[in-house]
Amino acid sequence: MRFLHTSDWHLGHKLYGRSRHREHLDFLNWLSTTIEKRNIEALLIAGDIFDTQTPSNKTLTLYYRFLSLIAGSSCRHVIIVGGNHDSPALLNAPREILGFLNIHIIGRVPDSIDDEIITLRDRDNQPRLMVLAAPYLRDRDIRSTLAGETLEEKDQKLLNGIVDHYSSLYEHARSQQAELDSPVPIVAMGHLFCQGGQTVEGDGLRDLYIGSLAHVDSTAFNDDIAYLALGHLHQMQRVGKKDNRRYSGSPLLMNFQEAQSRKFVLEVECTQNTCVTEIEIPVFQRLEKISGSMEEILTAISLLRAENQSIFLEIHYLGKALADDLQDRVYSAVKGSKLEVLRINNRQIFDHILQQTTEIKTLEELSPEQVFQQCLDLHEIPPIQQKEMHTAFAITMAALQEENDADEE
Repeated sequence: MRFLHTSDWHLGHKLYGRSRHREHLDFLNWLSTTIEKRNIEALLIAGDIFDTQTPSNKTLTLYYRFLSLIAGSSCRHVIIVGGNHDSPALLNAPREILGFLNIHIIGRVPDSIDDEIITLRDRDNQPRLMVLAAPYLRDRDIRSTLAGETLEEKDQKLLNGIVDHYSSLYEHARSQQAELDSPVPIVAMGHLFCQGGQTVEGDGLRDLYIGSLAHVDSTAFNDDIAYLALGHLHQMQRVGKKDNRRYSGSPLLMNFQEAQSRKFVLEVECTQNTCVTEIEIPVFQRLEKISGSMEEILTAISLLRAENQSIFLEIHYLGKALADDLQDRVYSAVKGSKLEVLRINNRQIFDHILQQTTEIKTLEELSPEQVFQQCLDLHEIPPIQQKEMHTAFAITMAALQEENDADEE
């Protein structure tokens, strides 16, 4: 059975406050087309479908729209496991209904371990693949706490719990496999951090477990597993240098550090030897990070402008001279083009302001709104983003005032 491995969609993700809805829509349309073109029979999504546990209605509509498209395609099965960003309750809510469409959802560790073992069948109802669909394993799912435990003891128990969970899953799968007329390959899914995994600085990745002890060694997975489909790390990579053990990585560039990275979904066919094909995902929104002096920044902007492409920019000023007009000059340089500046980092002006301590008012002399505005200015937040942030700040301040009034009553 030929299937696709993907993960870490992070639907609803924003880049410096900029919505990425269009990028996610383009990716899901591309994915559904790819599934049809390559006659894919199953889709495995290894966690972090959403960026937050409370996705917007617009984001949920995007998700369900994609599932409805897949249900009518060549893809007979979809298996979704929850990640650390996902709400288990939100994912599991429609699982009974979606189950009739062969969309299998494991948002959290179920009461019965057998519910994590899913046998995929072909159009002739013959078993072709057995999937160990383990979601993100939360501390409370796999570890009992004792009074007086040290942090190291807690970490070691957590690690042992993860290893024991996969070991039990595999043994239960082997028992079910023995009941079939002929053996089928066993594939394992998970959302965790394997030792040696590579990350990108500043990608917003939340460490799955606190402490290095809880980074799972690749030897935790039985050698007889035909393929290991993992999520959590945003770069496509092998686990333990084995071709049949993979992180698929995120489909979108998660930050400007990844601007030059390539993204993939993985096509897998489990026969006598597992065959993995890397399918490169198109870049749906180009990112460029520009660093240098004022002249170098403006020259780079001019060259990018000439390409007449939609490009998000992150600017890092590294010049020695104090450039208090950096923001004005950058926005003037991109005006009327398809370039959009999402962030300007002017460390020199920030340091200069901090040094002028005698000229800066104390916090007691400033209103909360003035303090907030100074923070925005110091971090060079673009005006288009300031309006939304001011609105959120005002709502927060109003809520705090209501709480204070209630306490006084």
